[in-house]
Amino acid sequence: MQPTLVILAAGMASRYGSMKQTESFGPGGETIMDYSIYDAIRAGFQKVVFIIREDFADNFKAIFEPKLKGKIETAYVYQKLDAFTGDREIPAERTKPWGTGQAILCLKGTVNEPFAVINADDFYGADAFVKAYDFLLKKCNSKVFAVVAYRLVNTLSDNGSVSRGVLSTGSNNEMQGVTEHTKVFKEGDKIVFEEGDRKGELTSDTQVSMNFFCFGPNFIDLCESLFGSFLDANLQNPKAEFLMPYVADRFIKDGHGVIDVITTDAKWFGVTYKEDAPVVKASIEAQVNSGAYPPALWP
Repeated sequence: MQPTLVILAAGMASRYGSMKQTESFGPGGETIMDYSIYDAIRAGFQKVVFIIREDFADNFKAIFEPKLKGKIETAYVYQKLDAFTGDREIPAERTKPWGTGQAILCLKGTVNEPFAVINADDFYGADAFVKAYDFLLKKCNSKVFAVVAYRLVNTLSDNGSVSRGVLSTGSNNEMQGVTEHTKVFKEGDKIVFEEGDRKGELTSDTQVSMNFFCFGPNFIDLCESLFGSFLDANLQNPKAEFLMPYVADRFIKDGHGVIDVITTDAKWFGVTYKEDAPVVKASIEAQVNSGAYPPALWP
C-alpha cells in the first residue's frame, strides 16, 4: 500500500504573527511546504493530505491546487475545536483546537494507509523524505513506527528560544521516550534549556524530534482512545494541548510497539519568529544555487 504524506497546517502561527504556512520563501514564490512536497514527490510519495482550518480552505486550495495538479494527489482534512469532543461543553475562553494529536485524529476515515506527518512551516531536507518513504514502504506496520531525528545544533534559531522534543534511545536505536523542553536557546558557545527555575545544558549532538513521524493507520485509533480522557482531565485549561509526541510516547510505554529512530544530518530550518524569515530565504537561495533545487519548483 502506497504511503501518504500528511502536513499539519492548521496552526495559528501565534509567535510568528502571520499565516507563515503560505508565505513565499523561494525565488519563485515557493512556500516552505512547496519544498517539502517537492522532496516528497522525488522520494516516491504520490498523495498528500493537508490538515487545515476550514475557514482558510478556499484560500489555501487556490494557492496549492494549480501548481500540484497532475504532480501529486491531494486531499484536505479540517481540524475544528469541537472535533471528536462528543457532548462535552467547551469553555468559551477556549478558542484554539486541541493540538497535533487531535489533528491526527481528524484523519480518521481519510487516511487508511501508512503515513508520514510533518509540520507545514519546517524545512526538513530531501534526505529525511527519502528515508521516511523507504521505512513506510518496507518496515512500517501496526507495531513498528519511526521518528526522524535531527541533531539539536541543526535546529536552533538565532532569534529566540525554541521548543524541542529531546529523544531518549536504547541500544537498538529505538525511541524510549521524548522530553519536551519548551525553552531551548544558544548561550555563547553552549546550548541550554530552562524549565522554571531550573537550567541545564544540552550537547550539540542531542537527538531531537521535529515532528516528522512515520505511523501506521492504527496510530489514528490510538489518538482517539486517548483523547477522551485527555479532555476529561484538561477541558477547563484553555492552553492544554493533546500533542502527537505524547501519543507516540504512550504507544511505547503502554506496550503497543516500538518507534525506530531514523537519523539525518540534514539542517532543519523554520520560521518560529519573523526574524527567522530572511535566514530561511537565504538558506533556500543557497540550496538553489548549489543545484539541490531548481529556481522554480513548479514550472
